[in-house]
Amino acid sequence: MTSITFEQLYDMVEGDSASCAELYALLSSIAQVPLKQNIAVTGSMDQNGDVQPVGGINEKIEGFFDLCRVTGLDGSHGVIIPARNIKNLMLKKDVIDAVRDGKFFIYPIQKVDEGLELLTGMKVGEPADDGTYPEGTINYLVVKRLSEIAESMEKKKEKEEEKEEEKKEKEKDYEKSGMAD
Repeated sequence: MTSITFEQLYDMVEGDSASCAELYALLSSIAQVPLKQNIAVTGSMDQNGDVQPVGGINEKIEGFFDLCRVTGLDGSHGVIIPARNIKNLMLKKDVIDAVRDGKFFIYPIQKVDEGLELLTGMKVGEPADDGTYPEGTINYLVVKRLSEIAESMEKKKEKEEEKEEEKKEKEKDYEKSGMAD
């Protein structure tokens, strides 16, 4: 089995703070399911889907909050953060007030699947005993789309092989006809 690892946790708070967002963008593109654009994401992840803490959490939340306030804070905005960063929160009063008043949200998550569900409004889906996923879930759509891509690539490869075989046959016929001299 092949895997890709972005794990970079060397101390209590380090790593690639965009790896969760990168995964969400990739899965969204594959599944062809849009992500909510009113929720920011920060968080590192390991190969098991555990969300790891990141540095600068207060600045990231406050920066997005300030942007939302300028463009129109309407109660739909928020930030997905690693749950392990909750203890590091020291937010400005205006952010705290907006959270308390339901005008801005902070979504602490422990697993990347939690964030994907928040961003899509869809269930991620757990595998059945046969390895399939329930219809209507993100994982079902990802597997379906990857299967379609693989099938398309296989057909393309077969066509290329057929063309190559035809070319070889024509070359053999040409040589047999004595015209190759």
